[in-house]
Amino acid sequence: MYRTLKTGMATDVSVASSPSDVRTSFIKKTYAHLAGAIMVFAGVEYALLHSTLAPWLIMHMTGGQVSWLIVLALFMGVSWIADRWARSATSTAMQYAGLGLYVVAEAIVFVPLLYFASMYAPKVIPMAGIMTILLTIGLTGTVLITGRDFSFLQPILTIGGLLALGIIGLSALTGFNLGLIFSGAMALFAGGAIIYSTSNVLHHYTEGQHVAASLSLFASIALLFWYVINILLAIVDR
Repeated sequence: MYRTLKTGMATDVSVASSPSDVRTSFIKKTYAHLAGAIMVFAGVEYALLHSTLAPWLIMHMTGGQVSWLIVLALFMGVSWIADRWARSATSTAMQYAGLGLYVVAEAIVFVPLLYFASMYAPKVIPMAGIMTILLTIGLTGTVLITGRDFSFLQPILTIGGLLALGIIGLSALTGFNLGLIFSGAMALFAGGAIIYSTSNVLHHYTEGQHVAASLSLFASIALLFWYVINILLAIVDR
């Protein structure tokens, strides 16, 4: 069960059981923090891509067969730490540190992909951004309109995520190109993650967990953005 900070004590009462003004305030805070995270991501990404650090990052992140596996392992470790911090029931500063850490880590991971896209198909990036926004609005609207609890997606997403990691690891070791079909499947996976995260915002997070909720949404949207870019690049390359 999620935990939250409320008058210095943890509570297990979700916002779904709270008065309507509390629920509305929580949703507004969550999406305001999500918007902030996206803007910070864009700013950090722009700074990285236009810095002398970009070539160094690309060389070390993609320079060998196991390099990308190491990057993914480090990213998963950082993600776990960031999520733990964002869910802190004792420190608001720790929650923001977790969100900030995750956004910066995500921006670093995106450097090789966006650098390649900007060099060979620059129009893909804004197109992918628009498509990601529209898809996110549609998926979010579906959850908000239906009001359904999609928590049943958790085991499906867990198994799917582990399977995807295995395939990505095998691809990195063998040099096999995952291709358009895999990117399409992962875009669907990311869509499911957005639905699941949005459902949790409505039904399972507690009042002081808007930072953790925004991190979860940001992670799902970033994953969708990643694979939309890959899909567009694969189409352009044909």
